[in-house]
Amino acid sequence: MKSEKSTKILITILTIIVLAIVIILNKKFVTPPSHIPEFIYHLPLLNAILNSTSFILLIFSLLAIKQKKINVHKNLNLLAFILSAIFLISYVVAHFYLPETIYGDANHNGILEENEKIEVGLLRKLYLLILSTHIIFATVAFPLILLSFYYGLNNKILQHQKIVRFAYPLWLYVCFTGPIVYLFLRPYYGF
Repeated sequence: MKSEKSTKILITILTIIVLAIVIILNKKFVTPPSHIPEFIYHLPLLNAILNSTSFILLIFSLLAIKQKKINVHKNLNLLAFILSAIFLISYVVAHFYLPETIYGDANHNGILEENEKIEVGLLRKLYLLILSTHIIFATVAFPLILLSFYYGLNNKILQHQKIVRFAYPLWLYVCFTGPIVYLFLRPYYGF
C-alpha cells in the first residue's frame, strides 16, 4: 500500500511538471534560440505519425484483451506508451523552437477573400472544439494512463480495469484528435 501511495504522489508530481512545461512553452515564457535546427520543422508531422500509430496500437490492444491475449495486449500498450512518451518529448522540443501556429491566419498574400473568411470561420470553430477537447482530455488522461500502467504492470487487475474504463477512451481520443489538429494547422505552417 505504501508503494501505491508513493506511486500516486510521483504521478501527481510528474503530471504537474509536464503540465507546467507545456504551459510555459505555449505561453512563450521562455525565449527560444534564434537558430532553429532543420529537423525541428519535421516534428509536427512526426508527432502526427506517433499519435496515429499509438491510436492503431490502442485499437489492436483492445482487440487483443477481448481475445484474452494478455501478453499481446501488454506489449501493444507498452509500445503505444513508448510512442506517446516520444511524442511528448518531441512536442515539447517543437514548441520550444517553433512559433505558435494559429488556425485561420491569412494566406500567404495576407488577404482572405470574403468566402474564405466564412469558411475559415466555420472551420475555426470546429478546430477550436477539437483542440480544446484534445487538450483537456490529454491533461486528464496523462495521470490516468500512468496509474493504469502501474496497476497493470503490478498485476492489480481489478484496479487496472477500473482506471482503464476512463483512461483508455481518453487516450484513444487524444491519439485520434492529435493528427486532426495537425491536418488543420498544416496549411498554416510557415515552413
